[in-house]
Amino acid sequence: MRRRDFIKCIAGASAAWPLAAHAQQRAMPVIGVLHSGSPGPLADQIAAFKLGLREAGYTEGQNVAIEYRWAEGRYEKLPALAADLVGRNVTMIGTAGGIPTALAAKAATATIPIVFLMGADPIKAGVVANLNRPEGNITGVSFLENTLAAKRVALLTQMAPKASMIGMLVNPSNPDAAIETKDTQSAVQALGRTLVVVKASRDNDFEPAFAALAAENASAFTMGGDPFFTSQREKIVALCARYKLAAMYPQRTFVGAGGLMSYGTSFVGAYHQWGIYVGRVLKGAKPTDLPVIQPTKFEFVLNLKAAKDLGLAVPPDLLVAADEVIE
Repeated sequence: MRRRDFIKCIAGASAAWPLAAHAQQRAMPVIGVLHSGSPGPLADQIAAFKLGLREAGYTEGQNVAIEYRWAEGRYEKLPALAADLVGRNVTMIGTAGGIPTALAAKAATATIPIVFLMGADPIKAGVVANLNRPEGNITGVSFLENTLAAKRVALLTQMAPKASMIGMLVNPSNPDAAIETKDTQSAVQALGRTLVVVKASRDNDFEPAFAALAAENASAFTMGGDPFFTSQREKIVALCARYKLAAMYPQRTFVGAGGLMSYGTSFVGAYHQWGIYVGRVLKGAKPTDLPVIQPTKFEFVLNLKAAKDLGLAVPPDLLVAADEVIE
């Protein structure tokens, strides 16, 4: 080979190297995570999601990239955030934070695989038509929060048997709230009690909401599951303590913040399973071949210090039933 041709060959190869490196970099799969909440309060859950991904063979920054889109409680932003992920041509989309995130992603694409995490019944929500063999490009994990109202109200009235008026806090911006309110209303009425519903969707809504419960002489409290409420758990727990409300929460994290009791599936466990499912789809599994996962175990957590501060005598049956008792 002549010297001039050799130099041209080397020059051409050198020019191609950046392109090849760029192509290799682009080959890394990208997960688009769409969430209705905020990242800070969900640090433990997101860590569990990443653990599930690692168990499926994917580590962020090594062999997978993650693009996060947080609505921060603004549900109306979800369609635009979902469209942005689709426009970036992500490999797949993982949604969490209720029905609206899954529906926003489903409306945005019929081809990119979607793995949801939600508390509602995905069939009633219109996300899938069949749990065992979901159709199209979507499957996921449901921890069935909306089916637990009767059990939560039963435990609450055992703890506070004299409570005739029960308050409920919901986020009117969350479409899940209507289902949760209806289920809780039925459970409360079946026990001969009255439900008072108050609403909060912004930081400054909580004080007047709890003042309204006090005006109605509510002495017990429950709430809808909502990522915004999770981010405000310390404020909610403090208000329940101030107004002497025997409170049942949807997540253990509220009890960890000083709340009285909680009943539900493990959110950390659900996010972990979500990560595993996302990893399976990245490996090539089709959503139609992955049944929607439902929880098989629920945990009842009880805080004895909170009960003492409220002047409540804990029934022995509740102590026996508790999966965890916080002293």
